[in-house]
Amino acid sequence: MLLDRSGGDVRVLVGKRHRAHVFMPDLHVFPGGRRDSGDRLIPWNSDVHPAVLERLKAGYRQRATESRLRAIALAALRELHEEASIAIGSAYAGNTALPFLPDLANLRYIARAITPPGHPRRFDTHFFAVFADEAGIDPMDSRESRELEDLRWIDVNDASSVTMPDITEIILGELRENLARDPSLPFGRPVPFFYTRRGRFIRDVF
Repeated sequence: MLLDRSGGDVRVLVGKRHRAHVFMPDLHVFPGGRRDSGDRLIPWNSDVHPAVLERLKAGYRQRATESRLRAIALAALRELHEEASIAIGSAYAGNTALPFLPDLANLRYIARAITPPGHPRRFDTHFFAVFADEAGIDPMDSRESRELEDLRWIDVNDASSVTMPDITEIILGELRENLARDPSLPFGRPVPFFYTRRGRFIRDVF
């Protein structure tokens, strides 16, 4: 999630998934997508904050390598660039999948959610947030793509202008509560984990 706090109120960037998508068509979501096998090979400029890395490790009970966990964060910034033309990092002309070296240091780990059974696509999704000013991003630089159209900056306290999937609204609510507790979004906070077990929707924390 890319956040803009330049006007006083915090806004978050969302875009509408194309109607041709099998998964969540015509709904507004945060930019993001699938982690690719090559994401762990993407060179980066600054690493994930140690407290965020510890939260990621806790979610996997130490079973995942740091390289695999870092690839989750790298995928988030790669997808943000592919879907909204936002590059968080320094310009880079080397032989890589991205025209920039990702800066992971300001990413906050907000939530994790696994799609319930019964959907045509299921994902284990990690939600990160970063403030545009900390990342040196101009909010006006976002551009539509084949993946996301109708990009909008919406107030985190009022998403009535768009239609979102239930889980997106839930994650937005988590973000809202975190901002209310501390507008700086400190690193290393406990992370909510949403999943379904035996037909019950569960909110766990790690």
